[in-house]
Amino acid sequence: MDDHSRIPLRVREMALADCPRVAEIRVRGWQSAYRGLMPRSYLDGLDVAAETTRRRTHFEQAGEGVVNLVAERGGEVVGWACHGPYRDGGQPTGDAELYAIYVAPDRIAGGVGRALLRESTARCAAAGHGRMLLWVLRENASARRFYERSGFTADGAEEPFEVEGVEVPEVRYVRVLGGVREERPSV
Repeated sequence: MDDHSRIPLRVREMALADCPRVAEIRVRGWQSAYRGLMPRSYLDGLDVAAETTRRRTHFEQAGEGVVNLVAERGGEVVGWACHGPYRDGGQPTGDAELYAIYVAPDRIAGGVGRALLRESTARCAAAGHGRMLLWVLRENASARRFYERSGFTADGAEEPFEVEGVEVPEVRYVRVLGGVREERPSV
């Protein structure tokens, strides 16, 4: 657990002014979490300034039902999550999808990811979604454990994903909503 974990954590809706910090968290998160899973040249080439522009565009053009959340600790944004409607072949299904969740690498294991996921699932349940789905890299064992401890299970679906000619397939996880359940303790 990080040294900052005693400072209260606040989850709130993201504001446009948060885009630079969210971009930094996303880029550093990719570079940390996907090391060894994706080509290093790709990860090294990720650029915070370019990602800031993308985050602003995505934020300003978010579709109906898309929610961006940030977690703050001591006034500093330390995590970001985004969820919204799940689409199967471009068609809405009535389910929700966790599009992204990233925590600043130096704040991993401090409860930030759990708080963001708890808030996202609670909001999706309150919006009437029966399930939440997400995609995770098949080889990302730590992320898969995180989701499994939070009540998600792999449903057998896989999607191809390629980065610079290297396959990094994703697997789909699902969790039934309705009564938000807490994370199960790890054994």
